[in-house]
Amino acid sequence: MRRFLPVVALALAVSALVGCAGGQLGVPVASIERPASEKPTVTDAQRKARVHVELGQAYLQVGRYGVALDEAKAAAYYDSSYAPAYQLMGLVHMYLEENTVAAANFERALQLAPGDPEIMNSYGWFLCSTGKEQSGIEMLTAAARNPYYQSPTRALANAGMCQLRLKNDAAAEGLFLRAVDADNANQAAIYHLAAIAYRRGAYEASRRYLAALHKGGDASAESLWLAVRVERKLGDRTAEASLVQQLRRRFPGSPEYQAFLQGQYQ
Repeated sequence: MRRFLPVVALALAVSALVGCAGGQLGVPVASIERPASEKPTVTDAQRKARVHVELGQAYLQVGRYGVALDEAKAAAYYDSSYAPAYQLMGLVHMYLEENTVAAANFERALQLAPGDPEIMNSYGWFLCSTGKEQSGIEMLTAAARNPYYQSPTRALANAGMCQLRLKNDAAAEGLFLRAVDADNANQAAIYHLAAIAYRRGAYEASRRYLAALHKGGDASAESLWLAVRVERKLGDRTAEASLVQQLRRRFPGSPEYQAFLQGQYQ
């Protein structure tokens, strides 16, 4: 979706690099590695590498891709075995649509830290967004099962987005529900649950999801427009008018408001 894809790309696929119950199927819990970014630093080089990666991630989140890449390279210079440095390089190249280089960096990161759920989340979304949805879903769901992963909600939501790319609403809904169960503030997952409910005609359910989303003041043009269409289906013209007013006031130049002006409710 137009405004929720950046949320996924920057809040879900971009891992925190600092830090669900149950281990990976067939893998003893004791054999699953703790994420490389959560392991205590030992040497001065490792500490410097970690600082550069954290700076790089901050730059990546605000779209400063060149600076983020420089920070990733600096991290690898200080510690060439620090997996999150290559994960960050992979993310930067992913956003620059340099897919061959991105894949090579993600693979290098996983070679250095096999099974690291943060890296698997990033690489899994990369696979989903480059036409390898099934491989991406497998990697993302495996990441979510890692008992060391502090944010399985991100991987589950990404896997749900991947299922949407395959037009599989039922599988996507199950993953989004699991994502919300892991973190009831996962905005992208809640929005997509509302959208799926709307598509199957469950308008009351869609209304409830949107109310939960908007309760925290996190309305976007996309979620407000969906809410307008839900209220139109339910026949509540007062609620519809209020939502249109919000859409007009907050997002007057948005494609969603233009769709309203043109009466394009479907």
